[in-house]
Amino acid sequence: MSAQAVPGTAGRRPGMMDVARLAGVSHQTVSRVINRPESVRPATLAKVRAAIDQLGYRPNMAARALVTDSTRMIGVVTTGSHFQGPASTTAAIEVAARQAGYATLVTALKREADDAEKEIRDVFDFLIERGVDGIIAVAPQTWIATSAERVARAVPLVVVADGLTPSGRIHVVSVDQELGARMAVGHLLGLGRKRIAHLAGPADWYDALARARGWRAALEDAGQEVPPMLTGDWSAERGYEVGAEMVARGLPDAVFCANDLMALGVLAALRDQGVRVPEDVAVVGFDDTPGTAFFSPPLTTVRQPFDELGVLCMEVLLRAIDGEVGTTHSISPTLRVRRSSC
Repeated sequence: MSAQAVPGTAGRRPGMMDVARLAGVSHQTVSRVINRPESVRPATLAKVRAAIDQLGYRPNMAARALVTDSTRMIGVVTTGSHFQGPASTTAAIEVAARQAGYATLVTALKREADDAEKEIRDVFDFLIERGVDGIIAVAPQTWIATSAERVARAVPLVVVADGLTPSGRIHVVSVDQELGARMAVGHLLGLGRKRIAHLAGPADWYDALARARGWRAALEDAGQEVPPMLTGDWSAERGYEVGAEMVARGLPDAVFCANDLMALGVLAALRDQGVRVPEDVAVVGFDDTPGTAFFSPPLTTVRQPFDELGVLCMEVLLRAIDGEVGTTHSISPTLRVRRSSC
């Protein structure tokens, strides 16, 4: 077979009719090879696939959508993509979608929208007008999730947020952030640390709220005093500021930081002030950001299973597309113990 012998292929994308001509079969046979290969005789299957390979043919998804009423495309809405958690979650969803035979159309929201409701509505309209079969919203901030709930009517929606309640066509998927915090604090209590401070994330983030709940509950369950919570912004700079303030005001036994970057800042401040970690103060982070094993000292942290989270998001969305009503699903993190705590 020769691609040059097939009329009409030069200068344009090869189509199903071009494959049929080259293989010497009908276009219906080519369609069966693509969609139901088990129904085609082995010899014919091999001949058509050879023609597909020679021409570099790829199915036209737009044409298929007209027949199946499915674009095999999902929308992914995200913000905070410059942070480890949302960025890793979005990447994991893209991989899981591709493995499930879906393409992804990713749209980022502004970090702070003047009109949050309009921002969300515009993004959903953008995705729905392009025919997505469903939407996954990586919604770490409370305003995103609540706005998404109000505008999601046309397609199934999966929201990644620990603390949101599912309803109707809204499904909720998350890593159990509160459990992760309890693991971190329980680890420190088990080492004999009693005065455990918490450097929390921003108050409008679901993950920060859940981690703070877990810290407080673990201390209360152990009969320990709950000190005033320290508010952060996820940055190493804020971690450094808090670490320096701790040295000036009096050191706790341990610091549980709501993410690894703030823990990095705390470690740097303590080191600069001559405070030994973990001898004087133990430090624990959250996320298991790449490189935490090479912090000085290596950081004990809570690892989130982002790959598993992406797969779960796609599984839940596919069931939602099939008509399943709102559900909630949570997976457990794990604790990575390193030298910063013991």
